[in-house]
Amino acid sequence: MVSTEEIQRVVRAGIKLLLMVVFLGTLMIWIMMPTNVYFLKWLPYLRAKYNISKFFGGQGATLLIFTFPILFIAVFACIYHHLGKKLNDYKRESHGRKNILALWRRPRLVKGPLGIVSGIELVFFIMFILLLIWSLSNYLHNGFAHIPPPPAAAKGAKLWKAKLGISAFRLGFVGNVCLAFLFFPVARGSSVLPLFGLTSEASIKYHIWLGHIVMAFFTAHGLCYIVFWAVTNNISEMLKWDKIGVSNVAGEISLASGLVLWATTIPRIRRKFFEVFFYTHHLYILFMVFFIFHVGISFAFMVLPGFYLFLVDRYLRFLQSRQTVRLVSARILPCETVELNFSKAPGLSYNTTSIMFVNVPTISKLQWHPYTITSNSNLEPEKLSVVIKSEGSWSKKLYQLLSCSSMDRLEVSVEGPYGPSDSSHFLRHDTLVMVSGGSGITPFISIIRELIFASSTIKCKTPEVILISSFKNSSDLAMLELLLPVAGTTTDFSDLNLRIEAYVTKETQPMTEDSKRIRATWFKPKATDAPITSILGPNSWLWLGAIISSSFIIFLILIGIIDTYYIYPIDHNTNKIFSYSLRAFLNMLIICISIVATASVAVIWNKKQNTVEAKQIQNMKGATLDGDTELESLPHQSLLQATNVHYGERPDLKRMLFDCKGSSVGVLVCGPKKMRHKVAAICSSGLADNLHFEYISFTW
Repeated sequence: MVSTEEIQRVVRAGIKLLLMVVFLGTLMIWIMMPTNVYFLKWLPYLRAKYNISKFFGGQGATLLIFTFPILFIAVFACIYHHLGKKLNDYKRESHGRKNILALWRRPRLVKGPLGIVSGIELVFFIMFILLLIWSLSNYLHNGFAHIPPPPAAAKGAKLWKAKLGISAFRLGFVGNVCLAFLFFPVARGSSVLPLFGLTSEASIKYHIWLGHIVMAFFTAHGLCYIVFWAVTNNISEMLKWDKIGVSNVAGEISLASGLVLWATTIPRIRRKFFEVFFYTHHLYILFMVFFIFHVGISFAFMVLPGFYLFLVDRYLRFLQSRQTVRLVSARILPCETVELNFSKAPGLSYNTTSIMFVNVPTISKLQWHPYTITSNSNLEPEKLSVVIKSEGSWSKKLYQLLSCSSMDRLEVSVEGPYGPSDSSHFLRHDTLVMVSGGSGITPFISIIRELIFASSTIKCKTPEVILISSFKNSSDLAMLELLLPVAGTTTDFSDLNLRIEAYVTKETQPMTEDSKRIRATWFKPKATDAPITSILGPNSWLWLGAIISSSFIIFLILIGIIDTYYIYPIDHNTNKIFSYSLRAFLNMLIICISIVATASVAVIWNKKQNTVEAKQIQNMKGATLDGDTELESLPHQSLLQATNVHYGERPDLKRMLFDCKGSSVGVLVCGPKKMRHKVAAICSSGLADNLHFEYISFTW
């Protein structure tokens, strides 16, 4: 008899196959766009079939070709992920034979402007660059072929000017290819990214690559037009905002916003003046709004699906951030690090290496900072913890606030959690080596706790775990105490084969005992402080799919009514009478109204359910850690026995990695850039075929 789990797996496989076919079809459209086949055959046919309708006007074909397929993928991906949550994936795969896909995931580039790039990433990056080259070359070839022959006397002068005008126009077209993908990586709750095994945090580098390419093409597009207008004595074109057609002023405002935003992404500026970088990044609103005014809504729907999904995600994040959450306690470690412990709803589950964005209005009402969640939703169903090390101005102010004052309550808001869709892929290895530097140990805390749960509760076989941690000072060794859940949590540590190699690089001997003391602070939350819950409840994927689909349907209905009873009687689908800017404004307004209405209803409904659940949650109680607590009194004895501390030296990573046995050795690294590059170089050297590299980074 076929089990329910097997049926779910078959259904998921069918959905994923369908979505891959739709995605490949969408890519095929982008590949064919620059060709005469698309412009002379496909597009006229689709426009004749769908643009004659009063209901959708001139944007019907664009909605069908570019917008609908992406939103279709996003909605059905939600169903795919919802079914995946119900499966038991704690199954270990055999690695007796070489995994070809794992080989492609190995780093191929370690240093350079792209950072650490795997074989798969490199192949797709090259394919994307080839798509841009293909598009630009075809656009220019077809455009130059239609230049009318100038008079012989002015042939040379007029020909290059005509080619310059066409080049300026086509550069904008190619920039749109990049813009169409630009916002997918920054939708934190995206249903599309997990289809490809990606998270938003790990995909930020793709957003950076695309952003640079987008601005390069759009800057060239703008400069070429300015030069073209200057040499043709039409510089007044820069001041035109035509009622019908392209608006030059809107394009200039959009480009200027993008250039200011782009300038602050220079690494030196971003690191030294992060707040400037953060605040100027909100210019994306001006950039996109005036881009739509510039090209018109019909053309903009080619690149809007990714931005539409981003808007849904951004509004949901906004709604979640309005709630003050229940902060139960904080632990102040001697290494200028704090652990914040929040109350959470038992129904909220998250995977290892998940992150959560934290805002403390007392320090700054506008700043949000991402931190790795160190607790485990299986071992600690009513608690969620993050660890924050004092490394920036914001985190230093938080540490000083908690360590220097005796407060009863700290107001905190959060967004998240956000994380990978799979927690169990670490079980596929025979040995798991985790290399960390400083606060880079925090993602590994959640992994080790997940492996403890898998070995003690699920009773499945777990890999041998080797944790190699480098710290500057011996006070940082207090971070190791966080590997296990706090006292009061039932934890069977004996089934996990764990070895910890800790290196203190700047000290040659242990510090005195008095310097290792940890202090704990317990808060008294207000009744209005709520446990952390998923903004859309336990069935969040289904609710997200419902929001995307229903908001788009509402948009189609409303804009169809406006087209039928307001725009069509004036324009009759000629696109030569009704204002392009007004049409664009109406479409943007209806999109925002549709998203706000549907998302608000979904959040309000789930908030009521969360309130009922919250009433059933008892406030976390336990023995309060009075006064100072010695570091050695907290960890389990088995953890202490598994730890080897080395003073005044650095780990010999090459030797330690090559000594690892087993057909599959998972190597995870999180720490400084030099450490990541060193481990990546070792794993990509080809001297050990069993090393499978993966890195976690919080700096880009």
